[in-house]
Amino acid sequence: MDSLYVRQLKLGPMDNFVYLVGPKDSAEVLVVDPAWDVPAIEKALVEDGKRLVGAFVSHCHGDHTNGLPDLLSRHDVPVYAQRAEVDFSADLRELAGGALRPLGPGDALTVGGRGFQALHTPGHTPGSHCLLAQDALVSGDTVFINGCGRCDLRGGDPDAMYRSLSQVLLKVPDSTRLFPGHDYADVPVAAMSDVRQHNPYFAFPDVASFVAYRMRPRR
Repeated sequence: MDSLYVRQLKLGPMDNFVYLVGPKDSAEVLVVDPAWDVPAIEKALVEDGKRLVGAFVSHCHGDHTNGLPDLLSRHDVPVYAQRAEVDFSADLRELAGGALRPLGPGDALTVGGRGFQALHTPGHTPGSHCLLAQDALVSGDTVFINGCGRCDLRGGDPDAMYRSLSQVLLKVPDSTRLFPGHDYADVPVAAMSDVRQHNPYFAFPDVASFVAYRMRPRR
């Protein structure tokens, strides 16, 4: 949508994407997964004339959250995370402290007068969630352009990941643009119609076949 502002920043040694997201006609933005280089995030805010009103954490892993203490020392803003993730991760509770604002599945956030939705998509972690902002899906480590998040780490659940893909993300409109949490593909953004056509993790007809593929031994 022409009315949506998204700034994609590639930061850190793990090819992480950090995002600034908000309405184009407002100065207000959320930062999604503030990590690695808070001065670079602030530089982008200044360049684009934007004002930070909150942080949205897709999940608790350090490569997506390690900038929170520095960010919160500079900006008095809430940190939004799924309640299941807040309960799951002591590290997240420590990093965000009193700024944490737990969300329930499907809860809405208001940024610049527009409503954005938090889609609970467990599988990578119990409280992984995606930000659905108009025609943009910022997906953290739930789904990538050509893959999906690991389910063999602490809190991972391949059955839940299958449900997240087949029951939640399969319902997102084809025209929605996917903004993943890492630069793992030839392009940094793709339409969900293309992702669902080419990403093998959307192709499995049942949970058993998905789990067998997702949990096959890593080379």
